[in-house]
Amino acid sequence: MAPSELAIVLSGGGARAAYQAGLLAGIAERFPELEVPILTGVSAGAINAVYLAAHTGTFGSAVAGLTRHWAGLTPDQVFRVDAASLGKSVLRWGVRLVSGGLPGSPQVRGLVDTTPLRGFLGRVLNANAGPIPGIVENLESGRLKAVALITTSYSTGQTVVWVQGRGIELWERPQRRSHQAALTIDHAMASAALPLFFPAVRIGDEWYGDGGIRLAAPLSPALHLGASRILAISTRYIKGEAEAGRPVITHYPPPAQVAGVLMNAIFLDLIDQDAHRLERLNRLLERLPEGEREGMRVVDLMVLRPSRDLGRLAREYEPRLPKGFRFMTRWLGTREAASPDALSIIMFQPDYLERLIELGLEDARARGDEIAAFLAGERLAHAGA
Repeated sequence: MAPSELAIVLSGGGARAAYQAGLLAGIAERFPELEVPILTGVSAGAINAVYLAAHTGTFGSAVAGLTRHWAGLTPDQVFRVDAASLGKSVLRWGVRLVSGGLPGSPQVRGLVDTTPLRGFLGRVLNANAGPIPGIVENLESGRLKAVALITTSYSTGQTVVWVQGRGIELWERPQRRSHQAALTIDHAMASAALPLFFPAVRIGDEWYGDGGIRLAAPLSPALHLGASRILAISTRYIKGEAEAGRPVITHYPPPAQVAGVLMNAIFLDLIDQDAHRLERLNRLLERLPEGEREGMRVVDLMVLRPSRDLGRLAREYEPRLPKGFRFMTRWLGTREAASPDALSIIMFQPDYLERLIELGLEDARARGDEIAAFLAGERLAHAGA
């Protein structure tokens, strides 16, 4: 397998992305010198992708740093959790609602203030302003071919993929476009800006938010960048048939339950649909001689995902959230559902994050032989399942 063929695709999920760090740590145990020249990420996965792309050491050392930062993360490093800040935000939203948006009513930009996250990323990436220096160094050395961060333009409604790399051919599809850019903290913040919860980010003349909002083909950027082997890490737990049909609430759904279903549909389900399409296309291409494939190629895919429901895990750790933030989430009804998926996305609680890292590590070890076979170039049956 040529190193330039391998891509790692990191999906969204807010705090759930700590699971990705743990799973990558499990892979790095066996492959500390693994070369990953193509990295793509969306939402919190974009933060993980840009960190790996900017780290100038080995894959093992990069993952160790990523895991360490996730393990040490606290809610106040992501958004302001003091009662005054949260109360002011709720008040502004309330006044805006009852005023009907009349002139002079307060402007709202998100339920929480994510200024702490910007500062945190500036410190760990050494890029408070301007391009992220480590990415440039890795591109110049040839260790990195390309990194892509996915955003949604609130100004146009399109999915916008920001790409930094060598020899890149940009692409455009209906409601999707790519731009070559020197990536900055703004691009990472925009990709991770959960709608309504986190404020949008201005880049140039447009406002951008979470790239998962209308991302119909999350594997597409890696394909456009030349990958012929994709390792995709999802934060979506797949329920068995019996579990999937079991209600998690028996009364009228609270806002948190509705938000959880929406977030799963927007941010977490699409990678499975895209993987299914890719596998079907692979089977069709394999039946055709290379000269009749019209430029398309077979792309090997392996999707890794949690072995446990991360929403149910979040419910166990919810009582330890900061008091003001816990009050706000309970007001939304997070305690009324057995699997509060919306809470799991915004729950940057240290003990919960550490458990996600541990679970990712356990899952990587459990599937270690499969992962090794995939990285060695073997074709896996139902790798996207």
